[in-house]
Amino acid sequence: MWDKIKGGLYGLLIGDALGVPYEFRSAEQLPPLEQIEFTPPVGFQPTYRDVPAGTWSDDGAQALCLLESLIDKGTLELTDFADKLVDWYHEGRWAVAQQVFDVGIQTSRTLSTYYQGMSPYESGNTVPDGKGNGALMRVLPLALWHKGTDKQLVQDAHTQCLVTHAHICNQVCCAFYVLIARELLQEQDFNLCYRTALSKLRTIYQQMPEHERELEENIHPDKVFYGEGSGYVVDSLFSACMILQTCTSYEDAVKRAVALGNDTDTTACITGGLAGIRYGYEHIPQRWINQLRETDLVDQLLLRLQSA
Repeated sequence: MWDKIKGGLYGLLIGDALGVPYEFRSAEQLPPLEQIEFTPPVGFQPTYRDVPAGTWSDDGAQALCLLESLIDKGTLELTDFADKLVDWYHEGRWAVAQQVFDVGIQTSRTLSTYYQGMSPYESGNTVPDGKGNGALMRVLPLALWHKGTDKQLVQDAHTQCLVTHAHICNQVCCAFYVLIARELLQEQDFNLCYRTALSKLRTIYQQMPEHERELEENIHPDKVFYGEGSGYVVDSLFSACMILQTCTSYEDAVKRAVALGNDTDTTACITGGLAGIRYGYEHIPQRWINQLRETDLVDQLLLRLQSA
Protein backbone atom coordinates (compact mmCIF):
# COMPACT_ATOMS: atom_id res chain seq x y z
CA MET A 1 0.00 0.00 0.00
CA TRP A 2 2.76 2.48 0.90
CA ASP A 3 4.45 1.94 -2.47
CA LYS A 4 1.16 2.97 -4.12
CA ILE A 5 0.72 6.02 -1.87
CA LYS A 6 4.26 7.20 -2.52
CA GLY A 7 3.79 6.39 -6.19
CA GLY A 8 0.68 8.56 -6.30
CA LEU A 9 2.43 11.66 -4.95
CA TYR A 10 5.60 11.18 -6.97
CA GLY A 11 3.53 10.24 -10.00
CA LEU A 12 1.66 13.53 -9.76
CA LEU A 13 4.81 15.63 -9.34
CA ILE A 14 6.79 13.90 -12.08
CA GLY A 15 3.88 14.07 -14.50
CA ASP A 16 3.57 17.78 -13.80
CA ALA A 17 7.30 18.38 -14.26
CA LEU A 18 7.37 16.31 -17.45
CA GLY A 19 4.62 18.43 -18.98
CA VAL A 20 6.01 21.84 -18.02
CA PRO A 21 8.35 22.34 -21.03
CA TYR A 22 5.59 21.47 -23.52
CA GLU A 23 2.66 23.48 -22.11
CA PHE A 24 0.39 25.40 -24.52
CA ARG A 25 1.64 23.55 -27.60
CA SER A 26 -0.65 21.58 -29.87
CA ALA A 27 -0.11 17.85 -30.27
CA GLU A 28 1.28 18.48 -33.75
CA GLN A 29 3.97 20.79 -32.37
CA LEU A 30 5.35 18.26 -29.89
CA PRO A 31 8.29 15.87 -30.31
CA PRO A 32 7.64 12.17 -30.96
CA LEU A 33 6.45 10.23 -27.91
CA GLU A 34 9.81 8.55 -27.32
CA GLN A 35 11.56 11.94 -27.16
CA ILE A 36 9.32 13.46 -24.49
CA GLU A 37 11.57 13.90 -21.46
CA PHE A 38 12.22 16.48 -18.73
CA THR A 39 14.75 18.04 -21.12
CA PRO A 40 13.19 18.39 -24.60
CA PRO A 41 15.15 17.27 -27.65
CA VAL A 42 17.49 19.66 -29.43
CA GLY A 43 15.57 22.14 -31.54
CA PHE A 44 12.46 22.23 -29.36
CA GLN A 45 12.05 25.49 -27.45
CA PRO A 46 10.54 24.83 -24.01
CA THR A 47 7.60 26.97 -22.92
CA TYR A 48 9.48 28.28 -19.86
CA ARG A 49 13.06 28.78 -20.95
CA ASP A 50 14.34 29.80 -17.51
CA VAL A 51 12.72 26.94 -15.59
CA PRO A 52 15.18 24.08 -14.96
CA ALA A 53 14.26 20.54 -15.95
CA GLY A 54 12.50 18.54 -13.25
CA THR A 55 10.50 21.47 -11.86
CA TRP A 56 6.86 20.94 -10.91
CA SER A 57 4.47 23.85 -11.44
CA ASP A 58 1.40 25.23 -9.68
CA ASP A 59 -0.26 21.81 -9.90
CA GLY A 60 2.30 20.07 -7.73
CA ALA A 61 2.74 23.00 -5.37
CA GLN A 62 -0.97 23.23 -4.62
CA ALA A 63 -1.21 19.46 -4.11
CA LEU A 64 1.65 19.66 -1.62
CA CYS A 65 -0.10 22.55 0.15
CA LEU A 66 -3.19 20.37 0.51
CA LEU A 67 -1.24 17.40 1.82
CA GLU A 68 0.67 19.57 4.29
CA SER A 69 -2.56 21.11 5.55
CA LEU A 70 -4.20 17.70 6.00
CA ILE A 71 -1.21 16.46 7.98
CA ASP A 72 -0.94 19.65 10.06
CA LYS A 73 -4.60 19.73 11.02
CA GLY A 74 -5.61 16.07 10.88
CA THR A 75 -8.68 17.13 8.92
CA LEU A 76 -9.61 19.29 5.94
CA GLU A 77 -9.52 22.72 7.56
CA LEU A 78 -10.43 25.02 4.69
CA THR A 79 -9.02 28.26 6.10
CA ASP A 80 -5.64 26.66 6.75
CA PHE A 81 -5.61 25.19 3.25
CA ALA A 82 -6.59 28.52 1.72
CA ASP A 83 -3.89 30.29 3.74
CA LYS A 84 -1.30 27.85 2.41
CA LEU A 85 -2.49 28.46 -1.15
CA VAL A 86 -2.12 32.20 -0.65
CA ASP A 87 1.33 31.63 0.80
CA TRP A 88 2.19 29.64 -2.33
CA TYR A 89 0.82 32.39 -4.57
CA HIS A 90 2.61 35.23 -2.79
CA GLU A 91 5.72 33.59 -1.30
CA GLY A 92 6.28 30.40 -3.25
CA ARG A 93 5.32 27.86 -0.58
CA TRP A 94 6.00 24.40 -2.02
CA ALA A 95 7.03 25.95 -5.34
CA VAL A 96 10.45 24.68 -6.38
CA ALA A 97 13.03 27.27 -5.25
CA GLN A 98 10.02 29.41 -4.21
CA GLN A 99 9.58 30.46 -7.83
CA VAL A 100 5.93 30.70 -8.96
CA PHE A 101 5.90 30.77 -12.75
CA ASP A 102 2.50 29.41 -13.77
CA VAL A 103 -0.80 30.55 -12.24
CA GLY A 104 -4.24 29.97 -13.74
CA ILE A 105 -6.43 33.03 -14.29
CA GLN A 106 -9.28 31.65 -12.20
CA THR A 107 -6.94 30.65 -9.37
CA SER A 108 -5.35 34.09 -9.37
CA ARG A 109 -8.70 35.89 -9.19
CA THR A 110 -10.22 33.70 -6.50
CA LEU A 111 -7.15 33.65 -4.26
CA SER A 112 -6.96 37.42 -4.51
CA THR A 113 -10.60 37.59 -3.42
CA TYR A 114 -9.88 35.32 -0.46
CA TYR A 115 -6.80 37.38 0.48
CA GLN A 116 -8.96 40.50 0.50
CA GLY A 117 -11.24 38.99 3.13
CA MET A 118 -13.84 36.73 1.53
CA SER A 119 -14.59 33.40 3.21
CA PRO A 120 -12.78 30.39 1.70
CA TYR A 121 -16.22 28.81 1.39
CA GLU A 122 -17.25 31.62 -0.96
CA SER A 123 -14.10 32.83 -2.71
CA GLY A 124 -14.35 30.20 -5.47
CA ASN A 125 -17.63 31.75 -6.56
CA THR A 126 -15.75 34.82 -7.76
CA VAL A 127 -15.70 33.02 -11.12
CA PRO A 128 -19.14 31.36 -10.81
CA ASP A 129 -19.13 29.53 -14.15
CA GLY A 130 -15.47 28.55 -14.09
CA LYS A 131 -14.87 24.91 -14.99
CA GLY A 132 -11.10 24.86 -15.20
CA ASN A 133 -9.06 21.95 -13.87
CA GLY A 134 -7.35 23.88 -11.06
CA ALA A 135 -9.05 21.97 -8.23
CA LEU A 136 -8.80 18.57 -9.92
CA MET A 137 -5.05 18.83 -10.38
CA ARG A 138 -4.42 19.15 -6.63
CA VAL A 139 -7.07 16.88 -5.06
CA LEU A 140 -5.19 13.54 -5.08
CA PRO A 141 -3.61 13.97 -1.59
CA LEU A 142 -7.09 13.59 -0.11
CA ALA A 143 -7.24 10.02 -1.39
CA LEU A 144 -3.70 9.28 -0.19
CA TRP A 145 -4.38 10.64 3.32
CA HIS A 146 -8.05 9.90 3.96
CA LYS A 147 -9.15 7.18 6.40
CA GLY A 148 -12.83 8.11 6.48
CA THR A 149 -15.81 6.73 4.59
CA ASP A 150 -16.34 7.12 0.87
CA LYS A 151 -19.01 9.73 1.59
CA GLN A 152 -16.64 11.73 3.79
CA LEU A 153 -13.96 11.54 1.10
CA VAL A 154 -16.44 12.81 -1.48
CA GLN A 155 -17.57 15.65 0.77
CA ASP A 156 -13.96 16.72 1.38
CA ALA A 157 -13.28 16.60 -2.35
CA HIS A 158 -16.22 18.95 -2.86
CA THR A 159 -15.09 21.26 -0.07
CA GLN A 160 -11.48 21.72 -1.22
CA CYS A 161 -12.85 23.06 -4.52
CA LEU A 162 -14.61 25.96 -2.83
CA VAL A 163 -11.53 28.13 -2.38
CA THR A 164 -10.87 28.56 -6.09
CA HIS A 165 -13.18 26.41 -8.25
CA ALA A 166 -16.57 26.21 -6.59
CA HIS A 167 -18.73 25.24 -9.57
CA ILE A 168 -20.55 21.95 -8.97
CA CYS A 169 -18.97 20.43 -12.08
CA ASN A 170 -15.53 20.78 -10.49
CA GLN A 171 -16.82 19.25 -7.27
CA VAL A 172 -18.21 16.19 -9.02
CA CYS A 173 -15.07 15.63 -11.09
CA CYS A 174 -12.86 15.86 -8.00
CA ALA A 175 -15.11 13.47 -6.07
CA PHE A 176 -15.08 10.96 -8.90
CA TYR A 177 -11.31 11.21 -9.25
CA VAL A 178 -10.54 10.56 -5.58
CA LEU A 179 -12.90 7.57 -5.51
CA ILE A 180 -11.08 6.13 -8.54
CA ALA A 181 -7.77 6.76 -6.75
CA ARG A 182 -9.06 5.04 -3.61
CA GLU A 183 -10.03 1.97 -5.64
CA LEU A 184 -6.62 1.91 -7.36
CA LEU A 185 -4.97 1.77 -3.95
CA GLN A 186 -6.55 -1.69 -3.62
CA GLU A 187 -6.77 -2.94 -7.21
CA GLN A 188 -4.73 -2.45 -10.40
CA ASP A 189 -7.40 -3.02 -13.06
CA PHE A 190 -8.46 0.47 -14.08
CA ASN A 191 -11.77 -0.40 -15.69
CA LEU A 192 -12.89 -2.25 -12.57
CA CYS A 193 -11.80 0.66 -10.37
CA TYR A 194 -13.68 3.10 -12.58
CA ARG A 195 -16.91 1.10 -12.48
CA THR A 196 -16.69 0.57 -8.72
CA ALA A 197 -15.99 4.26 -8.08
CA LEU A 198 -18.90 5.27 -10.30
CA SER A 199 -21.27 2.89 -8.51
CA LYS A 200 -20.21 4.29 -5.14
CA LEU A 201 -20.55 7.88 -6.33
CA ARG A 202 -24.03 7.23 -7.68
CA THR A 203 -25.07 5.75 -4.34
CA ILE A 204 -23.73 8.75 -2.44
CA TYR A 205 -25.38 11.19 -4.84
CA GLN A 206 -28.80 9.65 -4.29
CA GLN A 207 -28.92 11.99 -1.30
CA MET A 208 -27.41 14.91 -3.25
CA PRO A 209 -29.74 15.58 -6.20
CA GLU A 210 -27.86 18.59 -7.64
CA HIS A 211 -24.60 16.65 -7.74
CA GLU A 212 -26.40 13.60 -9.14
CA ARG A 213 -27.86 15.69 -11.94
CA GLU A 214 -24.46 17.20 -12.74
CA LEU A 215 -22.88 13.77 -12.91
CA GLU A 216 -25.50 12.20 -15.15
CA GLU A 217 -26.53 15.11 -17.39
CA ASN A 218 -23.31 17.07 -17.85
CA ILE A 219 -20.42 14.71 -17.19
CA HIS A 220 -21.96 11.57 -18.72
CA PRO A 221 -19.79 9.00 -16.92
CA ASP A 222 -20.97 6.07 -19.07
CA LYS A 223 -19.65 7.53 -22.33
CA VAL A 224 -16.61 6.22 -24.17
CA PHE A 225 -13.48 7.78 -22.72
CA TYR A 226 -12.18 10.63 -24.85
CA GLY A 227 -10.04 13.63 -23.96
CA GLU A 228 -8.02 16.31 -25.72
CA GLY A 229 -5.77 17.47 -22.89
CA SER A 230 -7.53 20.81 -22.50
CA GLY A 231 -8.01 22.87 -19.34
CA TYR A 232 -11.72 22.02 -19.09
CA VAL A 233 -12.18 19.93 -15.96
CA VAL A 234 -14.35 17.24 -17.56
CA ASP A 235 -11.95 16.88 -20.48
CA SER A 236 -9.03 16.64 -18.03
CA LEU A 237 -10.73 13.85 -16.12
CA PHE A 238 -11.58 11.87 -19.24
CA SER A 239 -8.15 12.47 -20.80
CA ALA A 240 -6.66 10.70 -17.79
CA CYS A 241 -9.27 7.93 -17.90
CA MET A 242 -8.74 7.41 -21.63
CA ILE A 243 -5.02 6.90 -21.05
CA LEU A 244 -5.34 4.78 -17.89
CA GLN A 245 -7.66 2.41 -19.72
CA THR A 246 -4.98 1.29 -22.18
CA CYS A 247 -1.54 2.37 -20.90
CA THR A 248 1.10 -0.26 -20.24
CA SER A 249 3.27 1.51 -17.63
CA TYR A 250 3.66 4.73 -15.67
CA GLU A 251 6.04 6.06 -18.32
CA ASP A 252 3.63 5.23 -21.12
CA ALA A 253 0.79 6.96 -19.27
CA VAL A 254 2.46 10.31 -18.62
CA LYS A 255 4.14 10.50 -22.02
CA ARG A 256 0.79 9.94 -23.68
CA ALA A 257 -0.74 12.62 -21.46
CA VAL A 258 1.87 15.15 -22.56
CA ALA A 259 1.48 14.06 -26.19
CA LEU A 260 -2.14 15.25 -26.18
CA GLY A 261 -0.73 18.78 -26.14
CA ASN A 262 -2.46 21.88 -24.75
CA ASP A 263 -2.50 21.81 -20.90
CA THR A 264 0.33 19.30 -20.84
CA ASP A 265 1.54 19.73 -17.26
CA THR A 266 -1.90 19.41 -15.72
CA THR A 267 -3.04 16.51 -17.89
CA ALA A 268 0.16 14.63 -17.05
CA CYS A 269 -0.20 15.57 -13.38
CA ILE A 270 -3.77 14.25 -13.17
CA THR A 271 -2.89 11.15 -15.19
CA GLY A 272 0.40 10.64 -13.39
CA GLY A 273 -1.17 10.62 -9.95
CA LEU A 274 -3.47 7.74 -10.86
CA ALA A 275 -0.76 5.92 -12.84
CA GLY A 276 1.65 6.30 -9.92
CA ILE A 277 -0.87 4.60 -7.64
CA ARG A 278 -1.65 1.90 -10.17
CA TYR A 279 1.94 0.90 -10.87
CA GLY A 280 3.60 2.02 -7.62
CA TYR A 281 6.66 4.10 -6.84
CA GLU A 282 9.01 1.23 -7.70
CA HIS A 283 7.82 1.32 -11.31
CA ILE A 284 8.37 5.03 -11.89
CA PRO A 285 11.53 5.45 -14.01
CA GLN A 286 14.49 6.09 -11.75
CA ARG A 287 15.91 8.69 -14.15
CA TRP A 288 12.86 10.89 -13.54
CA ILE A 289 13.01 10.44 -9.78
CA ASN A 290 16.68 11.42 -9.90
CA GLN A 291 15.97 14.50 -12.04
CA LEU A 292 13.00 15.76 -10.01
CA ARG A 293 14.06 18.76 -7.94
CA GLU A 294 13.69 19.11 -4.16
CA THR A 295 12.77 15.49 -3.54
CA ASP A 296 14.21 15.78 -0.03
CA LEU A 297 11.31 18.06 0.90
CA VAL A 298 8.81 15.69 -0.68
CA ASP A 299 10.28 12.77 1.24
CA GLN A 300 10.05 14.69 4.52
CA LEU A 301 6.36 15.32 3.90
CA LEU A 302 5.82 11.67 3.01
CA LEU A 303 7.45 10.64 6.29
CA ARG A 304 4.98 12.84 8.14
CA LEU A 305 2.13 11.28 6.17
CA GLN A 306 3.36 7.78 6.96
CA SER A 307 3.40 8.50 10.70
CA ALA A 308 0.15 10.50 10.73
